Amino acid sequence: MTSNPIRVALVDDQQLVRSGLGMLINSQPDLTVVLEAGNGIEALAGLSAIAADVVLMDVRMPGMDGIETTRRLVERTKAASAGSWLAELKIVVLTTFDLDEYALAAIQAGASGFLLKDAPPEELLGAIRTVFAGDAVIAPSTTRRLLDHVAPMLSAPSPANKAHTAAVESLTAREHEVFELIANGLSNPEIATRFFVSEATVKTHVGHILAKLHARDRVQVVVIAYETGIVTPR
Repeated sequence: MTSNPIRVALVDDQQLVRSGLGMLINSQPDLTVVLEAGNGIEALAGLSAIAADVVLMDVRMPGMDGIETTRRLVERTKAASAGSWLAELKIVVLTTFDLDEYALAAIQAGASGFLLKDAPPEELLGAIRTVFAGDAVIAPSTTRRLLDHVAPMLSAPSPANKAHTAAVESLTAREHEVFELIANGLSNPEIATRFFVSEATVKTHVGHILAKLHARDRVQVVVIAYETGIVTPR
């Protein structure tokens, strides 16, 4: 548990959803809701004045949807000074459909994963803690199903895919092995066990992989693995 509660911003156009999520989150001693917004414009304005650690973002909203809002927030994080709350801000997208291409677009825009709105409470709370700790929400089978569903679109030739292919080719042999295991959903402890090395060593490899691929987190790594054909639909 952190000494200070994890600060959560809720962005959803439905008041009922925000109220339900707010009550759930505020019931936890290590979490607190610091901002509620009904659309992307309100969220951007609110997050200019109020610090947050994790944003739960509805993907489909009138005015400014979750994709554009995520894109703009990620631009802010890139421009923020290192170590500031804004530089560390993480976004989890909320959607009603597990095969929602809006959710994929939000992930490509920089979200750290997505959750279904009807996910069990413990999964939602766990996701907030997971992304705050620096990991991405890639374990749920819904994420894998979404990526499998849109794999042909992801692997279609494009300038971005060409750049990602070149970046993947720049990985060392061990980094490439770790990259493949991340892409298949293995955690750092599982990778450490696989290679009989320390978790610290795996973290070092992961850091190098993220830097070489210009990826924000593990979800971006998984998307790149699909784009470059390292992972294919099951």
